[in-house]
Amino acid sequence: MKRIIQLILILTALTSSAMANKTAVSIMAPEKVKAGEEITLVIKVNHRGNSRFHFTKKVVARANKQEIGCWEFSASNRPEAENFTREIKLKIERETEITAEGSCNIHGSAGPAKTIIKIEKQERIQ
Repeated sequence: MKRIIQLILILTALTSSAMANKTAVSIMAPEKVKAGEEITLVIKVNHRGNSRFHFTKKVVARANKQEIGCWEFSASNRPEAENFTREIKLKIERETEITAEGSCNIHGSAGPAKTIIKIEKQERIQ
């Protein structure tokens, strides 16, 4: 009986590890805006596993390499779900590169997501 319980525990651990993954993010943002326009960025975070032992530990968003959002999590302060979003309001004055990256406390990151927001050219009135 003891061996059966050990086998079940090992199989459970292997199965949950196989189901786990690195934290991945995607960015929802407009492709073009008018200079000075305020936009809302949506950072989507995806990660299989959200327990006190395995969770997304950090998500960081940057605009032109300047941090614009950072969310840190812990075993006692985990994300609300495996998949979640965060929103950032940002005023765009010039072409802006947005990057975002999340990290799992065990498996790390699937790598940064990147998008570029361009400025619409204004027509000249003659």
